[in-house]
Amino acid sequence: MPIRPLFAAVLLALLAGCSQPPYTNVDNQGLQGLLQQGVTLIDIRRPDEWRQTGVVAGSERLTFVDEMGRLKPGFIETFTQRFDPNEPVVLICRTGNRTDVLARHMMEHLGYTQVYNVRDGIMGWIGAGLPVSRALPPPHGAG
Repeated sequence: MPIRPLFAAVLLALLAGCSQPPYTNVDNQGLQGLLQQGVTLIDIRRPDEWRQTGVVAGSERLTFVDEMGRLKPGFIETFTQRFDPNEPVVLICRTGNRTDVLARHMMEHLGYTQVYNVRDGIMGWIGAGLPVSRALPPPHGAG
């Protein structure tokens, strides 16, 4: 019996969703190792989120989307001007969802070669009892 086209399309979509992402997911230990190596950590949350939780010390802050989930005007231009696509970068957000979207886009469309996603975000970091900084100088660019 032949596979029906709709079933085949659904199956392919499900399998594609299970494929490995083009970037590397890291846990808190992996993030600590990357920070020790001097890899840039970019917190893409909004200013209200930074104030609410604090940030991982040394984070660069650049807001990716607004509270409605819309891309911040100028974000891509600012990001690509500030961060070299041939240098490794680590992305962090609240729980790893926004950074998943951005990391995938950076690898597939912007030519970035070494992108790391903090899988559980700042909430996983805080939940593990790791330190945050509440001293927040003004963010750069489109923050």
